[in-house]
Amino acid sequence: MAHLGWIRTFLYIALLVFTFILFVLCCVRINETLSVNFYDPVIAELLFTSIATMLWLVLMLCIFFIENIKFHYIRLYWQEFIGLVILWFLWIGGAAAASSIFGDLENCQHFESCRILSALLAFAWLGWIVLTVIIIISIVAMVQSTRDGRKMLDEPLPARNV
Repeated sequence: MAHLGWIRTFLYIALLVFTFILFVLCCVRINETLSVNFYDPVIAELLFTSIATMLWLVLMLCIFFIENIKFHYIRLYWQEFIGLVILWFLWIGGAAAASSIFGDLENCQHFESCRILSALLAFAWLGWIVLTVIIIISIVAMVQSTRDGRKMLDEPLPARNV
C-alpha cells in the first residue's frame, strides 16, 4: 500500500481551507445578527468548532513538516485519532444542528442572509466529509504502521530486506 502521508497532508490542507471559509461565514453571520440583537447559538458552536479545528490543523501540519518541533503529547497515531474524533463530533453536531434549524433554504436565495446560511451549511458539511475521510485514512495509517512496526507519526519506515 502506498505511503499515506501526502494524501493525509492534502486532506489536512483542504480541511484547513474549508474551516477558514466556515470561520469567515460564521463571522459574517454574527455581524449580521448583531444589528438586530439576535443570538444564533448554532453559529457560535460552528465558530468554536472552526477555531478549534484551525488550531488542531496548524498543530498537525507543524508536526508533519517542521523537523525541529516535536510535540511529545501528540506523537502517536492514536493520539491524533482521538483529536480527530473529538473534532468529528463537533462538526457533525454543528452541521446537523444548523441543518435542522435553518432547514430548506432553496426558496429564499434572493436574500443575502439566506445565501450566507446556504454557504455556511455547505462548508459545514464539506468540512465534516473531509474530516471523515481523514479519520478513515488515519485508521488505515494506524493499521499500516502497526504492521510495519511504527508507533510514532514522525518515524521513518523501517528498511526492508529484499
